[in-house]
Amino acid sequence: MSDSNTTDFTNPSTFILLGIPGLEAAHIWISIPFCTMYVIALLGNFIILFILRTKPSLHGPMYYFLCMLSVTDLALSTSTLPKMLSIFWFNSREINFGACLTQLYFVHCFAGIESGIFVAMGFDRYVAICDPLRHSTILTNSVVAKIGLAMVLRSILLALPYPFLARRWPYCRTNIIPHTHCEHMHVVKLACADTRISSYYGLFALSFWVGLDMFFITVSYVQILRAIFSLPTKDARLKTFGTCSSHLCAISAFYIPGLFSSLTYRFGHNVPLHFHVLLANVYLLVPPMLNPIIYGLRTKQIRGRLLRIFLHKGT
Repeated sequence: MSDSNTTDFTNPSTFILLGIPGLEAAHIWISIPFCTMYVIALLGNFIILFILRTKPSLHGPMYYFLCMLSVTDLALSTSTLPKMLSIFWFNSREINFGACLTQLYFVHCFAGIESGIFVAMGFDRYVAICDPLRHSTILTNSVVAKIGLAMVLRSILLALPYPFLARRWPYCRTNIIPHTHCEHMHVVKLACADTRISSYYGLFALSFWVGLDMFFITVSYVQILRAIFSLPTKDARLKTFGTCSSHLCAISAFYIPGLFSSLTYRFGHNVPLHFHVLLANVYLLVPPMLNPIIYGLRTKQIRGRLLRIFLHKGT
């Protein structure tokens, strides 16, 4: 295997994932919190899906978007965590070149879908607060389905260039990736060609996804805040703003680690590599774990359904 790591090749058959460079001796211990987060994400999101499926009163726009979010969270965390745990537990570091590009694609695709869903949920909050009488006529089931389909198609198309660009480069340096999964820029760095187009496209996609989505979310909340401050009493303002708290917590858990990870990777040249890798994994695992907790605890209907399920089992 050591020979294949240094031999020149145009397209390697496999890559070697190192895990978390510099912390190899602690992989077993690091796997414990990551595995715990993954289990919580799986259980939490499946419970959310079960509740939304079995309670007809929750068949509304916000809950349809929440269902989409839970499915996306399951896919996003599953795209990286099983391979990461196989590295930590079984030292299974090899990944097929095609599988690596597929993983790279799914990570970007599902992250983009999640970002789009947060925009849709922000629009739902905007309509519910600023135009509540027309909420059910504006966000019909067909409109919700079209918004969800648009978010999925946008991410599918925007993520496609990542693996196609990575596949066209010749690789002649090494096939060792100092990461737990096939992260786009770590893969591209192994190429022995001018890969600026990949870097430029990465910045474009980040700006288009995150920048545009955050702009739309900000516009929605500017209008929401204007409507809230126009309410006559403090209690009414707090109650109305409370309907947005779950969404605000969820987007904070998603965008803050993601932006921090992206900025430290591009500009934090003195930041240790293992910190980059840990931060990238936090970005992919913490939101899928927190989202069902946030919506389960802060949404009265879901919280009530959860309590009835557990109290019924207890008796």
